[in-house]
Amino acid sequence: MPQNESRPSPHRPWEAGWAPDTARAPGTRRLWLAGALAVATVVACVTAIALGDRPGDQAAQRTDATAPAGADTRSGPGLISFATPSATAGAGPGAEPSGTPSPPPTPSPTVRYSTTATPSASSPARPTPAAPAPASPRRSLRSVNYPDRYWHVSQGLVRLDPAPGGDARADSTFTVVPGLADRGCLSLRTSDGRYLRHRDFVLRAERGDGSFLFGRDATFCARPAPAASGAVSLESVNYPGRFLRHQDFRLRLDPYQDSDLYRADSAFRLTSPLAG
Repeated sequence: MPQNESRPSPHRPWEAGWAPDTARAPGTRRLWLAGALAVATVVACVTAIALGDRPGDQAAQRTDATAPAGADTRSGPGLISFATPSATAGAGPGAEPSGTPSPPPTPSPTVRYSTTATPSASSPARPTPAAPAPASPRRSLRSVNYPDRYWHVSQGLVRLDPAPGGDARADSTFTVVPGLADRGCLSLRTSDGRYLRHRDFVLRAERGDGSFLFGRDATFCARPAPAASGAVSLESVNYPGRFLRHQDFRLRLDPYQDSDLYRADSAFRLTSPLAG
């Protein structure tokens, strides 16, 4: 009868002197399995990528074969490409000039006194005075509603005074010249070379300074006066709708009023000069 040898209890191996095998690290078999699975996964991915790239390479080869000679086939679909700068694009600092030189800048026109039209009131440039025009015959200006009174320069202001005598007649005599700001209108020059101009809407005799403002202040356009046949009303160039009229026997620039008094006060006749 075989002898039964006692085996150590699996739950208490130390009772018979049995000890677990420590030559192999616990879990080694599992680590090998995990590593083999990872290697298989990497191989499968590499194979799939290689197979997926082949059709694209063949398509690229077909594209190269059918592209016209000299065409650039380096940028395929889906790539961002920058447009080639045009020949007219502006060059940055330090860039070489293009083959076609750019046209030189057009110089700004010089504003001058117009010979055909009234300059714009908003023009900021200072004009060059026009060449002096031949003097027209000298004239005196007489009021329509005060026919015994004439324009008369007194202490730099223009008044409506009775006809003076002696040397004072020269202060009531003016030379009519083409307008400083519009040669289609007129300016009035005194015997000593001053011009009649409005300032603060009051008519004065002042020396010309060649400025754009002075030329416009001293230019008036003659309009037929409705108050009397053959008479004129003088409208300002830079204040259209304002006419020279006398008020308290002083000449000033006032807006047009629809009244008989205004129409009579702004009507004057150009007569023979008082001074010989």
